[in-house]
Amino acid sequence: MRKQILGVFSLAMITAGSVDSIRNLPATALFGSSLIFFFVLGAIFFLLPSALVSAELASTSKEHGGVYVWVKNAFGLQAGFLAIWFQWIENVIWYPTILSFVAGTIGYLVSPSLASNKAFLIAVILCSFWGTTIVNLLGIKSSARFSNFCALAGLLLPMTLIIGLGTAWIFLGKPLQIHFNVHSMFVHSNAGMWVALTGIMLSFCGMEIATVHTRDVKNPQRSYPRAMLIATLIIVFTLICGSLAIAIVLPEKNISLVAGIMQAFNAFFSAYHMQWVLPVIALMLVIGGLGSVNNWIIAPTRGLMIALRDGQLSKNLCRENRFGAPKTLLIWQAIIVTVVAMVFLLLPSVNGSYWLLTALAAQLYMLMYILMFAAGIRLRYKNLACENGFRIPGGRWDMWLVAGAGLIGSVVTFIIGFIPPHNIQVGGTAHYELLLVAGLIIMCLPPFVMYLKVRRILIDEVEIEKV
Repeated sequence: MRKQILGVFSLAMITAGSVDSIRNLPATALFGSSLIFFFVLGAIFFLLPSALVSAELASTSKEHGGVYVWVKNAFGLQAGFLAIWFQWIENVIWYPTILSFVAGTIGYLVSPSLASNKAFLIAVILCSFWGTTIVNLLGIKSSARFSNFCALAGLLLPMTLIIGLGTAWIFLGKPLQIHFNVHSMFVHSNAGMWVALTGIMLSFCGMEIATVHTRDVKNPQRSYPRAMLIATLIIVFTLICGSLAIAIVLPEKNISLVAGIMQAFNAFFSAYHMQWVLPVIALMLVIGGLGSVNNWIIAPTRGLMIALRDGQLSKNLCRENRFGAPKTLLIWQAIIVTVVAMVFLLLPSVNGSYWLLTALAAQLYMLMYILMFAAGIRLRYKNLACENGFRIPGGRWDMWLVAGAGLIGSVVTFIIGFIPPHNIQVGGTAHYELLLVAGLIIMCLPPFVMYLKVRRILIDEVEIEKV
């Protein structure tokens, strides 16, 4: 039996560190002071439900394997494979967006025009992703060392700095690009404003990854809800304040989704005559972006490998190298990311391409969360829980209320993803929606093709036994 060593504060910090990201700030800063409303809405209908439901599923499951095992136990092998596929393919779509942030940061430092140069962005994306793939091919130890360094230098320091600069800007009475009043802070009837929820929900995704620590918590029934509440408050506070720091200093029409952080730091340091700090900031942001990719590059791939083995699919895809890394899947993942990165050539603006990939990634992830929330309700009635595990507090209807809120948030976000943002050039509504629907169909098709293959294998085995 493992010794339970994590307290409330430790678990809260681990969870916040797994989800919090400076990369999403420009995408939400576009929506000004109304982003506060959307962040609170997202926390209630998604962030807290995903944390609590995944915690119960992780601590009461008899198997390890994350969302794949939970959904498989609730609805069968095919549904479980579909869930892990959505988690994996969402990350494949997400990688070019985070790496375009890295490319935009480098480009802005060299020459601001490079931040909107598609060829430059694609080149940096591909070099960065293949580089982090090589790091992960060398095994989990090299990957972990790299991630630990990136978390401190590339996330905590720049996030704290930009919030501090934004706070100082307000208290020094500098001119603000947004207004803080009741009218501007609440959403208007304009449907285009609701697309802010897409970027915000994507920035909240990943709470289920931290549930690996659930069994190491002291008194999980009391500690876990408190830790999740603290982590939620930290995540919401830092993301709101970081987004507002960009929104107050940059006009909405000038915010670049790939270089917005550097634009904001440049505006702050120019006002304080400290532009010599920018290269240091750029280096920290690049380290943070690469660290974010490295944190996610291996976990969903391992989950997919487990699902492929359960489904008796290609042994070649499940091969591991001498370092224990799933080498074939990692290489195929890098090839698919290379193809997806070419989306930056399909839309008239870098912001438009960035947002299309963000919306597609969010929709795919919401499909996974719909399956996860439904699995939470189903497993309550299948009595697969352990008595010593964490259970959502609240009585008989606790899981229905919490998972139901998560289902509502996930479905609404999926639908809103089809609405193009009013302040980003996407080449027309029809063009945007056609690319989005085509992307969803292409990304959702492989699991069903693989399911037909599994059925064929099972049918052949039955026929052989009959003979």
